Amino acid sequence: MKQALIISLGSINKDIQVRTERWPEPGETLLAEDYMTLGGGKAANRAYLVRQLGAPSLLLARTGDDQEAKEALQPLKETGVNLEHVKQLQGQRTGLSMVVVRADGKKTIILSANANQNWEQEGPDLVEQVISEAPKGSVLAIDLEIPAAVAGKAMQTAKKKNIQVVLDPSPTHALKAEYFELADFLTPNKSEAESIVGFEIKNKDDGFHACEAIQEKGARNVIIKLGKDGYVMLSDNEQHFVPAPDVQVTDTTGAGDAFAGALAFAIWEKQDAISALRFAVTASSLATETYGSQPAYPDRATIENKMAAFNL
Repeated sequence: MKQALIISLGSINKDIQVRTERWPEPGETLLAEDYMTLGGGKAANRAYLVRQLGAPSLLLARTGDDQEAKEALQPLKETGVNLEHVKQLQGQRTGLSMVVVRADGKKTIILSANANQNWEQEGPDLVEQVISEAPKGSVLAIDLEIPAAVAGKAMQTAKKKNIQVVLDPSPTHALKAEYFELADFLTPNKSEAESIVGFEIKNKDDGFHACEAIQEKGARNVIIKLGKDGYVMLSDNEQHFVPAPDVQVTDTTGAGDAFAGALAFAIWEKQDAISALRFAVTASSLATETYGSQPAYPDRATIENKMAAFNL
């Protein structure tokens, strides 16, 4: 019997990243440092972490036929991600993400989606085939930086195949009403959750109220990432809270992707919901301690050691 795997469907980019002391003012030229280029994109980041943790990892994504595609794919090749279903689109450019990180680790991102939003017409059918053929126990981790026809078909197919779905609802303007019932775990951050529910989340209690409002839309398990205020989850009508671990934040780029990837991995391992949440929280927190996204991702031993240190 084939081994269950984790399918990451969504965006892949080349990241260009610099560090500044502050954001520039309009019309200002601001000198930066720590220039680096690296592979990125939500699905690519999840696939990278999943493979680093030891699970079979398959990426479903689209790149252009350019040099940027080679740079985005190289770290995934090196870590052993299955790239069989990553297609290069002729005449397209690979997604490009321009990241500016402040001294406090907070970042802004300007994204040119490019090939991520320009899948070929038969793309939804190809995605359906890949997910339909996935072994029992597989997990689909998906974001919304791809065409709606692709995302919708993927989640519908997963539902039919009893494949659990971890949905990162970003960007929220692409979140359709029917997606809530298709997601086993919905994982917005604070601003995304506020956009979904229409009210401000000021504290943990507001977070649980937002979880309830999202569950009423059809989602089974809801996790809201509140940043320094921790993580709230509503699962099987039970409320769970995990505080944000005390870490030295260097760069928050890719931390949300680390969370989603680690959560998918823990579900693939059949951890219970609260254990999976603690595992994902730890992975995400560790990812903020080093500059960059994929290069900052921890291995399993590091996560487990830190879970003990954090008393999670």
